Amino acid sequence: MFELAKELLDGSLVASVAEVAEALCLVAQHNHVIAEGAGATPVACALSGKAGTGKVVCIVSGGNIDSAKLVKILQGSVP
Repeated sequence: MFELAKELLDGSLVASVAEVAEALCLVAQHNHVIAEGAGATPVACALSGKAGTGKVVCIVSGGNIDSAKLVKILQGSVP
């Protein structure tokens, strides 16, 4: 999909696995939304400041996450 979309994008952001796990946990605990890792990545980038300052809109999508992995993340582990 990136190959198709890159002509429309100004750039991209990268988050570490630890940042994504933290964002996934935050979204689950505070918003009661279960997202997969890729779905929580925009939140991770926003929280780390990589998305800039001011208002940021994040599209949180996908719930395709292994339940055992989700439990580990919610307990504070990084997969």
